[in-house]
Amino acid sequence: MGYFGVINRIMYNTDVMRSSIRHFDPLSDYERVGDFLIRTYRTSGGHINWLQPRWEYMHFHPYIRDVDLSLIGVWETQGEITGVIHPEHYLGTAWFEIDPEHDALKTAMLEYAEEHISVVKDNVRQLRVYINDDDDTFQNIASEQGYVKTDRCEPMSQLVIPDPFPAIPVPDGFRVISLKEENDRHKIRRLMWRGFNHGDEPPDDSVEDQKIMQSAPNFKKDLNIVVVAPDGSYASYCGMWYEPVNRIAYVEPVATDPDYRRMGLASSAVLEGIRRCGELGANVAYVGAALPVYMSMGFKQVFNCTAWHREWT
Repeated sequence: MGYFGVINRIMYNTDVMRSSIRHFDPLSDYERVGDFLIRTYRTSGGHINWLQPRWEYMHFHPYIRDVDLSLIGVWETQGEITGVIHPEHYLGTAWFEIDPEHDALKTAMLEYAEEHISVVKDNVRQLRVYINDDDDTFQNIASEQGYVKTDRCEPMSQLVIPDPFPAIPVPDGFRVISLKEENDRHKIRRLMWRGFNHGDEPPDDSVEDQKIMQSAPNFKKDLNIVVVAPDGSYASYCGMWYEPVNRIAYVEPVATDPDYRRMGLASSAVLEGIRRCGELGANVAYVGAALPVYMSMGFKQVFNCTAWHREWT
């Protein structure tokens, strides 16, 4: 082992010894982790954490019913959260949230993920982890552990919110409103179901999912935008979150009914939500995608996370 390898190992051992690991407690840790993500917000250089709105969206998404939240691992150093390892909608995929001053925890966090968040399929244990493309340290750790880089990725794109905000075009006969003006959960559920290509009509009881999602602490009806079609149906929807500490808007989710695609309706909904966040004080908006529709609005990709996969027995 070379000089720098020795130094890295000493730093790793020291940081791990100073830190304590425990399982996540939803009652006491949910807000603390959110505050940790706000505190460690950045968009460049090595490992980059989730934005707080994504953490909130995860916890109030219906898929959370299938996740054992106690499997989330929380690292603390002197009573302060310095790392979190967690799945999102299902086990088998792990996300890492790390204080940049505690990078040495990465190896221990990967080991935890392998023990608690991996899944077994056909007698083979599997785990997928997402690593920032600029995080050479973490990529090397994963490679040494037998992980292979895949072609699955999750980009993040940013829009600097203009002031004054330009006019937002809307096709004739369509209206742009917020859920504060009209909140028909049945219409929203139908739009989301069709917009994400689940089928023509949602199950009768699925409207309860919308109640769960709208119960999130920072869900604001006036920031969630709907484009209403001439017949009164919901044609496109944009969920929007505002995080005031870092003054950011976060786009999640966006869906358009297949009958109304390629009309610019999603752009109208997204831009209206961003405009409203800008009025509240947001400087930038983020979306977890790099699709042409977002690039046409002025978004620019700021980083990319790629999935690394490992199977073992």
